[in-house]
Amino acid sequence: MAEMGTTITEAQQWAEGLNRLGQRIGGRFARAEPRQRALAYLQGLLSPLERKNGWQLAEAAGDPSPYGVQDLLGRAQWEADAVRNDLCAYVVEHLGDEQAVLIVDETGFVKKDEQSVGVQRQYLGTAGRIENCQIGVFLVYASAKGRTFLERALYLPQAWTQDKLRCQQAGVPDTVGFATKPMLAKQMIARALAAGVPARWVDLTRFG
Repeated sequence: MAEMGTTITEAQQWAEGLNRLGQRIGGRFARAEPRQRALAYLQGLLSPLERKNGWQLAEAAGDPSPYGVQDLLGRAQWEADAVRNDLCAYVVEHLGDEQAVLIVDETGFVKKDEQSVGVQRQYLGTAGRIENCQIGVFLVYASAKGRTFLERALYLPQAWTQDKLRCQQAGVPDTVGFATKPMLAKQMIARALAAGVPARWVDLTRFG
């Protein structure tokens, strides 16, 4: 049943559009199961669920446990950077505008453990204090046609990049070295422009 204010036809169009997107990125997954889970995961993220953790997303997909979602995000083999490139192309097709703005921001995620990649006690802007957390740098695209996330990069503190064993145990590739948050932002902007993402300027007012 469509939400209030959304017609059945509009809901069907949304569903068809999501299926086309699933077909577009499907080739980035080596097996059918993670391909199907990826589409179910996207459906869950776009759903009106109040919380979108592994359990809730699994229940929305009809799974009895969150193991399938966890497998998709942590163990399944798929080309994350290639999906990122597909996203860039999709955004250009639907929201591309020469007057658009690239917005850089960083967000922290509180963690209680010491194993999550990049976690350490560091300043968390959303809390306004030092917390045990991860820090992500994000690139957002905003145009008159709409706005969306475009890119992401996890900040790895030097305490991580200098500890090769810890990185290996967490699945961090050996090729990943230390990069400051401004460096990560510069790399993302460069990738977006090289991919033909049209924009007039970059907004850094929310960054740092």
